[in-house]
Amino acid sequence: MAMTDSNYIKIFTGNLVNAQHIKQNLEDIGINAVIKEQNESNLNPIFGGHLLQEIHVHKDELDEAVKIVESVRSNQEAL
Repeated sequence: MAMTDSNYIKIFTGNLVNAQHIKQNLEDIGINAVIKEQNESNLNPIFGGHLLQEIHVHKDELDEAVKIVESVRSNQEAL
């Protein structure tokens, strides 16, 4: 699937651990999330670049997906 497909919308950008956690929560409620890796500043991670993960969901599932992302983020902030 191409990320240029206008039917998919980015709902999260962050580190791998958080992205995997959010993706699992989305899948638990039946939302198919796609993770795309982004290299911050186009730097090689070996030389100090950081890999960021983007989560994309189908626009029809956007409202429910955003609720999951907000819930996960508030739970993490509470820790």
